[in-house]
Amino acid sequence: MNQTNTDYFRNRRSVRAFRGEAPSRELIDNILRDAMRAPNTGNKQLYSAVVTRDPARLEALRPAHFSQPASQAPVLVTVCADVRRFERWCEVSDAVPQFRNLQGLTAAVIDAAIYAQQIITIAEMQGLGTCWLGTTTYNAPEIAAALKLPQGVVPVGCIAIGWPDGQPAQCERLPLRAVVYEEEYPEFCDEEIKELYRAKDDFAENAKFVAENGKQTLAQVFTDVRYPASTSEPFSAKFRQYLTDAGFRL
Repeated sequence: MNQTNTDYFRNRRSVRAFRGEAPSRELIDNILRDAMRAPNTGNKQLYSAVVTRDPARLEALRPAHFSQPASQAPVLVTVCADVRRFERWCEVSDAVPQFRNLQGLTAAVIDAAIYAQQIITIAEMQGLGTCWLGTTTYNAPEIAAALKLPQGVVPVGCIAIGWPDGQPAQCERLPLRAVVYEEEYPEFCDEEIKELYRAKDDFAENAKFVAENGKQTLAQVFTDVRYPASTSEPFSAKFRQYLTDAGFRL
């Protein structure tokens, strides 16, 4: 890997503010085509992507993403775990598909996630800005209805894409030793855990979140404000029901 590519990975950041002009259809198509060289499970390619660029359709999708700033991008690419297309190929080829189970869904979600990351990397290397909208599974039924997704096609993530409006600050990351272990998973003591998360706790923007929300620690912001059980449990039940209605046997 040359130095330019190394710098890209070390310096990449999510973009949440975009200029008005949309990337050309040709550029987006080329990115999505090149990203299909991503690895996938058994070369089944259990993923699909729906590109939304029509202003009216974008406006209809944004509430499902809680109208967060990045959802104002001129292009939204909804990446789906897709077993339906492969099932249809099996059916017209005199084969009996059996992929609507936990293994089939897991393989499709993994395929979709890898494809999405490839899209993000290629797009950013073209000078575009992107942001991963992790809110997609919260309102999967509404997104599926807006995009007319059939059963067996599950939206798992959305990528906001556009030309960046300015250079956003880079977020903090855990140190390597917090994520990568040699030979076996370690058991961290309390002080070691605190040290591993010190970069997050000390990050200025995070300290601001703590103060604004009247909390004592950043962890409390995550557990009590951003991802409390009072919201995550209903969204989990909603997504589980959506998957069941889509025919998955979980």
